[in-house]
Amino acid sequence: MPTKSPQSRKRPGFSHLDERGRARLVDVSEKAVTRRVAEASCRLLCAAETVARLGSLPKGDAIAVARLAGIQAAKRTDEWIPLAHTLPLDSIEVAITPGDDDVRISSRVTVTARTGAEMEALVACAAAALALYDMVKAIDRTASVTDLRLDAKSGGESGDFRRERAPRALKRKP
Repeated sequence: MPTKSPQSRKRPGFSHLDERGRARLVDVSEKAVTRRVAEASCRLLCAAETVARLGSLPKGDAIAVARLAGIQAAKRTDEWIPLAHTLPLDSIEVAITPGDDDVRISSRVTVTARTGAEMEALVACAAAALALYDMVKAIDRTASVTDLRLDAKSGGESGDFRRERAPRALKRKP
């Protein structure tokens, strides 16, 4: 019976750790190439006046800048996250939806590969939120990024996941 190479041995439950607990890039070479989709979201909490001004800030159109920042960051996830694989992304969608006193940011990333795009979807949201924060920080020092999370994934060996809708987080008090 063939023995497993040190690269393929891992600690149960932690695929990015070897048998000694050292970080490693997971070997995905024997996984099937499949279509995988990941969706993530987060929010930028801010004053209602800030939300109303998103299209006409001193630095420009915050929504357009944030959407492009999210797309650009998703393409470079392997540069942000040390143990993320470099993926040939098929599509990246970033949606910015202003609310009363927040901005909801969501992403959907599709890839045909041996590993999923969860990190790419999360990085897209994080970068878009940070770009929005950068755009509004001069007029709203109370702005904060919150609720970054994976909402859904499909494809791959671990199967599909869809987060149940949770009640909206408590609003900040003025």
